[in-house]
Amino acid sequence: MYSIVDIETTGNGIKGNRITEISIFKTDGYKVIDEFTSLVNPECEIPYFITGLTGIDNDMVRNAPKLEEIAPKVLEITADTIFVAHSVNFDYNVIKNEFQQIGLDFVRKKLCTVRLSRKLIPGYNSYSLGKLCSAIGIPLKDRHRARGDAHATMLLFHKLLRTPNADKVFKSFLNAKSQEATLPPSLPKAEFEKLPSTPGVYYFKDSKGRIIYVGKAINIKKRVLSHFYDKSSKEISLCTETSYLDYEETGSELIALLQESSEIKRHYPKFNRAQKRQVQQYAIFSYEDRNGILHLAFNKLKMAPNPLHIFYSITECRLFLESLCETYELCPKYCHLQENVEICDHYKIKQCIGICSDLSYVKEYNKRVLTAIESIEESKTDYVIKTKGRSIDEEAFVLTRKNIYVGYGFVSKETNLTYLEDFENYLIRQPSTLEAQRILESFLRKKEPKILKLAPETTR
Repeated sequence: MYSIVDIETTGNGIKGNRITEISIFKTDGYKVIDEFTSLVNPECEIPYFITGLTGIDNDMVRNAPKLEEIAPKVLEITADTIFVAHSVNFDYNVIKNEFQQIGLDFVRKKLCTVRLSRKLIPGYNSYSLGKLCSAIGIPLKDRHRARGDAHATMLLFHKLLRTPNADKVFKSFLNAKSQEATLPPSLPKAEFEKLPSTPGVYYFKDSKGRIIYVGKAINIKKRVLSHFYDKSSKEISLCTETSYLDYEETGSELIALLQESSEIKRHYPKFNRAQKRQVQQYAIFSYEDRNGILHLAFNKLKMAPNPLHIFYSITECRLFLESLCETYELCPKYCHLQENVEICDHYKIKQCIGICSDLSYVKEYNKRVLTAIESIEESKTDYVIKTKGRSIDEEAFVLTRKNIYVGYGFVSKETNLTYLEDFENYLIRQPSTLEAQRILESFLRKKEPKILKLAPETTR
């Protein structure tokens, strides 16, 4: 026995969704055994856009029965049947969640007519209920009302039962180990089966092949499957729009993290929330004024000639400059920590030797500025973090130049790399962002990585 179900809702996500109408056709696959259709009082306001779609408004449901009043009938008519719906996970999860709210369990085996249709009658451009019914000649009346959609789904289901190879397909879909009921309605099982159980980055794509989500994982297949089991509103929406999957193996979690961050900023996927923001970069630089005094200053990176050090906020720039002033007895005025003053009077820095009031100290002062600049340069190194490759014959590396992330690469274990230019021949360049820098800093703090400090190519 099968229960063909369709519901209309208030449209507030899975957990906030309330049923406004439900229709159930109980069938043996040939004829209707029982039928139940009812409006439902959701005990909340129905949004205008939902009324525009379904025609169901607040007045229509005001005197309708509440869910707990019709729950016994729903349980009775669906008892010992297989729950069938078009995009079954939506209808099933809303009903299951609504029943939980009133203290009742709702557990049924389920089948999805979207997934069944893709398998048994392939080749159609769209498997939405309206377009599919139109394409195969199934009458669909009262679209977006529960009974109209449920009746059309029942006719479609009867047709699917009679297609060649239906018995085998139905049996495989009902197999608890098949995962067919778990996968998104528009995602072919082959797309999921191709995923590896290795570290890397994975991509969810819509029907047009557009990337709508990027994630990283130590085990790609396991992590992707967890999205399908997650019943949050965001995950349900993501899975509903997913038609294709793609992936790139990275060998290690570190490179997966770095690549995920880069790909999110490159593709700006619809369902990714974190790391989309482009953080403004700032830099410290030096210049000489008309009086021959060396200044240290900061500005946006694109406005800073020959940057000495890059930061991701003005506050970081100022704190760094304050530290230099204190260490090397520099003038806050000529480090642009104080503006529009004749003589510096910084609340924190008291070591200025008087360059702002006596230009006879210029030569001595400039020496200290140059020493400060040298200290910045000396603190920078070119180094490589070595990590696992994508196979036992390969290793991966992450390259930084002057402490700035440059990119990553993969190389055979038999290849001996020592100099900077050696690694650059295998380098996949990536933008240096705040997120990438933080990923590396966190990794260096938590792990004991294999780090190789590089000799410049000119020292060979």
